[in-house]
Amino acid sequence: MEKSKEPQNPYDVELPQSIIESFARFLVPEICKFYDSEQGQKEFAEWQKTLEQSEKMINKTRVKE
Repeated sequence: MEKSKEPQNPYDVELPQSIIESFARFLVPEICKFYDSEQGQKEFAEWQKTLEQSEKMINKTRVKE
């Protein structure tokens, strides 16, 4: 039996669409609950602030070029 030359990626798994949809039906409401919570709102605001700072740095770099 000949072995393939490339190692198989252990994360390369094909899942049936029904499993993906079932997981999404579970996960989406949980994500919504998190972002509706006080902690979720706080973390989202922090992420937005970090994103704005990153964009400012990128824009400053582009202006210098």
